[in-house]
Amino acid sequence: MSVKINYSDKPAKEISKNTVLFVDEKFNTKSIIKYASNSEISYINDLLKTSDLKKNILVFELNSNKKIILISIKKDLKSFDIENLGAELYGRINYGKNSEYYINSDSVVSKQKKFISYFLHGLKLKSYEFTKYKTKKETRNISLIILGNKNKPSFSDRLKFNALEEGTFYARDLVSEPGNILHPDEYAKRLNSLRKDGLKVTVYDKKKLKKLGMNALLGVGMGSIRGSYLVTMEWNGAKNKSKPLAFVGKGVTFDTGGYSLKPARFMEDMTYDMAGSAAVVGLMKNLALRKAKINAVGVVGLVENMVSGVAQRPGDIVKSYSGKTIEVLNTDAEGRLVLADALTYTEKKFSPKIIVDLATLTGAIIVCLGSEYAGLFSNDDKLSKQILDAGEKVEEKLWRMPLHKNYDKLMNSKNADMQNINYVGGAGSTTAAQFLQRFILNKTPWAHLDIAGMAFSKYGGALNSRGATGFGVRLLNQLIEENYE
Repeated sequence: MSVKINYSDKPAKEISKNTVLFVDEKFNTKSIIKYASNSEISYINDLLKTSDLKKNILVFELNSNKKIILISIKKDLKSFDIENLGAELYGRINYGKNSEYYINSDSVVSKQKKFISYFLHGLKLKSYEFTKYKTKKETRNISLIILGNKNKPSFSDRLKFNALEEGTFYARDLVSEPGNILHPDEYAKRLNSLRKDGLKVTVYDKKKLKKLGMNALLGVGMGSIRGSYLVTMEWNGAKNKSKPLAFVGKGVTFDTGGYSLKPARFMEDMTYDMAGSAAVVGLMKNLALRKAKINAVGVVGLVENMVSGVAQRPGDIVKSYSGKTIEVLNTDAEGRLVLADALTYTEKKFSPKIIVDLATLTGAIIVCLGSEYAGLFSNDDKLSKQILDAGEKVEEKLWRMPLHKNYDKLMNSKNADMQNINYVGGAGSTTAAQFLQRFILNKTPWAHLDIAGMAFSKYGGALNSRGATGFGVRLLNQLIEENYE
């Protein structure tokens, strides 16, 4: 299934096929009388008398070849409300024989200047499907023709939204791939291909990482026959040499839990334990495609956490890139080990303005927040507010969770500088974030986003079908646009 959008120069009044028209919240047809015949308007008015006007979308079959779809525009819609309307329309037109629809942009009754842009953005996000491994593929295409002149998206807006969609879809594709295909070797190879988009990509393999002293990251991948990698992606879009914004992602391509083995039930879902890294990759691709006027760097640690005769054991002690030693009491608390080295390296190598890391880090955050909010932990109030506000704008919501020095004692080890889990119990997500904070050495404004409940959806959401959501790409793009670009 694919959605193709074309922009026509024909005036809206010449529509003769399946038509999408926008009306006010009361489904008043006075505003659309010039786009349909008197008999059609009369027929629609009769049907409206017995229709549920609380709905957002009503579909009227005028004959076997023509239908009119009325979309109600409520007052004071937020941008994400408009996106949700587009997604809802996709749900209505994704079935049946008709595949060509005319969207009348002149009929829009909204103060939101980018109404059609947000509307189409939501529709396209909802249309995503991962069918790469289906032997029988759906061949039906949906064609949308945008008519009218008043509210058509500008060329620059089209480029911007297309870039954001490509970045989000790329992130979803990565998360959707099975572990036997997207192992660390293949992942690093794919990231190398992003150079064609204008990103500077540097791949550090196991040999280079060992030389750098990234033993926390390397320890996680010891049990796998695949390699372990740190990959940096740089985008230099600012005219000056200003410090970059840094984004760091956990890329555990499959997580068995290691010797602290996970239960068999739902272990197949552990292909999405690299969703934090996918969000970073999708964001960087988006920034390059839309030629963002900022400097940014994305850093991802790519490993596979497997069980073998050479895998890391509970009780092992490793020396991190920072020089701090870690007692690994639980091999299933592996993401924080990957991020520990990645965070310190990012801060030391790039001296960024801010660091935001994303990871499917703890099941505890799902217990706490479910699949409605990601957890936000930060050492900086200003950065926290910026991220929270950005999340509200794109409906990728976050809830700020506490960090406090009193939690540090729960991560202290008798045998090393720290241990990687809290054996006392409770505050699993907070103690994990508290652990990560120890690897921010120079007080750089930092935020950790625990996206375990948001990266993958069994049931689907407003802007995505079930599966990978691409959570984080749109959120961080909004953060950049609002505050740093």
